[in-house]
Amino acid sequence: MLLSIGTIIVIDKDFTKDSEKFKSKVVDIGDGFVMIDYPSHIETGRTAFFMDGTQLHVTFIDSMKMSYAFRTEVSGRLNKGIPMIKLSYPGDEQLIKIQRREFVRVESAIDIAVEKDGRFSQFVAADLSAGGVALTLLNPDTFKEDELLSLTIVLPFMNREIKYVKADARVIRVFEKDGRLIASLQFETINQVERQYVIRFCFERQLQMRNEK
Repeated sequence: MLLSIGTIIVIDKDFTKDSEKFKSKVVDIGDGFVMIDYPSHIETGRTAFFMDGTQLHVTFIDSMKMSYAFRTEVSGRLNKGIPMIKLSYPGDEQLIKIQRREFVRVESAIDIAVEKDGRFSQFVAADLSAGGVALTLLNPDTFKEDELLSLTIVLPFMNREIKYVKADARVIRVFEKDGRLIASLQFETINQVERQYVIRFCFERQLQMRNEK
């Protein structure tokens, strides 16, 4: 198991840069669960009390200095000398490795509205990352390389929440892949909060792809 007793974990509810983050430590491990001490707010130091059933995101660094993340749920509490919270653990095979140097790109056929010359057109994404998006095209002359476009990206989350992310993106290249015509776009300007929504969506999509295997 990549998690071990004594591992420091960081907990948040939204897996976004600006969400409140809490620090805790793994104090016991069982089959399908881990026990942690009561989390404390990283900035204020105040102890957090999560109700049973609360959905959380956990990140940690293993002994090889690799970063991982997983979704979990509070499933109980216990007091054996120290108060502990029980979290579900999906297993090492369900962990998502966090790539720090580059944005993770995931395949996802989400809807994207593109504004060009004052006109809006609807496209479907081939893949998405926090650094850019690839669009599926029908016509090779739809976009030109180095063209700047305004995008509205529709992000449907697992909790049925929908976010509309706006960004300006530059066309890097147009190419063929697996019989499809693809335009690769790189974000030029995007609000940091909205970029975090994209990161959260990519994380959830990775989890879905793992579970579908």
